[in-house]
Amino acid sequence: MACMDVTRIETIDDPRLDPYARLTDVQLRSRIEPEKAVFIAESAEVIVRAIDGGMQPLSLLTAEKYLPQLNEALAKLHHANPEAPAFVVPERELTQLTGFELTRGALAAFRRPPERSVADVAGGADARLVAILEDIRNHTNVGAIFRSAAAIGADAVLVSPACYDPLYRRAVRVSMGTVFQVPWARIGDDPHDWSRKGIPELHDLGFTVAAMALNDDSIPLDDPRLKQCGKLALVFGTEGEGLSPKTIARCDYTVRIPMQHGVDSLNVAASSAVALWELRPR
Repeated sequence: MACMDVTRIETIDDPRLDPYARLTDVQLRSRIEPEKAVFIAESAEVIVRAIDGGMQPLSLLTAEKYLPQLNEALAKLHHANPEAPAFVVPERELTQLTGFELTRGALAAFRRPPERSVADVAGGADARLVAILEDIRNHTNVGAIFRSAAAIGADAVLVSPACYDPLYRRAVRVSMGTVFQVPWARIGDDPHDWSRKGIPELHDLGFTVAAMALNDDSIPLDDPRLKQCGKLALVFGTEGEGLSPKTIARCDYTVRIPMQHGVDSLNVAASSAVALWELRPR
């Protein structure tokens, strides 16, 4: 058993469990008092990755039967924040809260980190491959793209103002905690036209910017010109609508993944994995 005490609670009605039971992702992400903003991580593995990534834990929630699986997570929680309580509730209460049995046994609340700038995460000399997510409004796709970016070795992920939050609960879960490993930041200040300022900022940092889109003038992903770019930013758009025409017009290239058998496109999470792999620095 990990070297910390646990606090047993009989019902999720306890106000100490508000972050888990009664606050939505939007409420947790407080714009009024950002220093009090919180996000939720699910599963022991993701909790450990969050702590290893420098996130500040506030509390942990689990059921009795999962405690033996949580030694590492509980030890890291206590080391990162000795004041953070570990709450234990009856299994039926935990299932009622989540709507399903937690296969990996735990939730944890963390303080949301301060926002970073584009220059912070992509301005260094070592940053050579960056993914940009324009207005992607699907938590699963956001999380999956982060997981691909981490696995393939992208240096950063930039998200437009209208893109879903990478720290939403489902995005964190689908990413398997890689949102804490890949540096990320918001790019642009206009939800309706992020690229007006965002793309010039990337150019100033030395990036060539390529829009992933099925336009008539798009070049194939294996075009030699793309591999000659010292610093490359790939822009991925929401499914259905794709990228904004304004964004495409401001990019240096428009790029397509060649398809066969009459398939016109891939899911954005799949296309990001293919494109990042093909264009990763060798």
